[in-house]
Amino acid sequence: MGLADLWGHHWAGILLAALLLTMWSPPAAVQFTLDATPLTTTQGEKDVVPSRSGTPWAPQTRGRSRDVELPGRPTISISPDTAIEQREQVTLYCNTKDANVTIHWFSNDLPLVFHERMLLSTDGKKLTILTVQQEDSATYKCKAQGFYQVQSSDPTFLTVNYGPDPFEIKLDSGVSSGEVVEVIEGSSVTFSVETPSHPPPAYSWFLNNNVTLSSTTRTFTIQAVSTEHEGTYRCLVSNRATHLLRLGALEVRVLEMLTKPNIVSPSLNLVENASSVTLTCQTSHKGAGVLWFLRGQALLPSKHLVLSADNRSLVIHGLQRDDTGPYECEVWNWGSQARSKPLTLTISYGPDRVDITRGAASGVVSTIKAELNSSLTLQCQAESQPGAKFHWTLEHSTTVYMGKHLIIGALTWEDQGIYNCTASNPLTHLARSASVLVRVVGPRSSLSARVIAGIALGILTVIALSTGLGYFLYNRNARR
Repeated sequence: MGLADLWGHHWAGILLAALLLTMWSPPAAVQFTLDATPLTTTQGEKDVVPSRSGTPWAPQTRGRSRDVELPGRPTISISPDTAIEQREQVTLYCNTKDANVTIHWFSNDLPLVFHERMLLSTDGKKLTILTVQQEDSATYKCKAQGFYQVQSSDPTFLTVNYGPDPFEIKLDSGVSSGEVVEVIEGSSVTFSVETPSHPPPAYSWFLNNNVTLSSTTRTFTIQAVSTEHEGTYRCLVSNRATHLLRLGALEVRVLEMLTKPNIVSPSLNLVENASSVTLTCQTSHKGAGVLWFLRGQALLPSKHLVLSADNRSLVIHGLQRDDTGPYECEVWNWGSQARSKPLTLTISYGPDRVDITRGAASGVVSTIKAELNSSLTLQCQAESQPGAKFHWTLEHSTTVYMGKHLIIGALTWEDQGIYNCTASNPLTHLARSASVLVRVVGPRSSLSARVIAGIALGILTVIALSTGLGYFLYNRNARR
């Protein structure tokens, strides 16, 4: 082959190689594409504009990236690295020596999501947080992506100081106390404050604006509450970095440990159908509530049982015999209660209807037939409180027999007649009566005992008169 032929083949090879290089493209596995990964950019791109959704629009590349190897890892500079929430702006810059790279930003090892408070430079290297918030406090990294490799910077931390936020003083139970809280005398109670803050805040507790309490932590404990602990507690929370102060207040009322009340009745001599009677729940605890109980159950007010406005008095209108009770009153407050001893009323009534029975028999009688010379017992009974007093009388006789029972040992004809029993109550000043007819039956003699006695008395009288007349005549004749 001649020299000309060799030279022709040489240029043909060069042309073929150039053609192959022009047509060749890298495999899909190593091709670089701009996807939706947040906050990525390549130098020479157009400016990146944030979208409303929080993810930046993907930048468009003007030309193909060159095949480069990164000369070294990128570094991050941050200014300032400690900022105050809602007051300061922070700038992060990703330093890399190579120009033709794509920058990716990460927060706490996750792709950073762009939002309206962030601005990104056109080359993606400068990230600006316009007004920092608590959630911006994180570890940041940037990654520089070349054609063949991706290199990451060391992490850098952004510290955001914030707080304290507004707060309420709470009880140890965790329930918000509101403006006023009541605690029981002698109990232990812990008040606490919780508010987000960085760095941790300082605490100062005050009582009634002028007494500084010893506690300098977020909790304050009263071991044994007494009346001297009553007042308004305030907690001042301060942050030395943000220079913010927050003040919370809570009013504390101390409730006395309740003691048993007493029920007072105005009179011990209560009479049925009296106009009214008032029972008073006597207690020294002025702020305590009062409840009433009748026969162990909560008392239900009515026209007959009327409670006063403060529940401390119970008025019973038209007192009846079944209003005896027992009655109890209970004083209570937020954390304790105490109940009185039961009070049973003694109500005088009666006597009601009077009944007469023969002996202990239960049947009421109005007429009794009894054998001559037999014994007879009459019993009088009447319902009454206190027990009634009884007395008996027989018609056409002035004799009065006292007691519930009338006993006749041997009946005679003179014992028959109408017997009347009267029951009386000295407290109610009431009296009621009932009567029974007693008939004596048996054989009668021709002359009654009274007739015989009359005849005998007449004979004795005649004899006495005759003797006296004879003696008189004898003395008269003797004188002559």
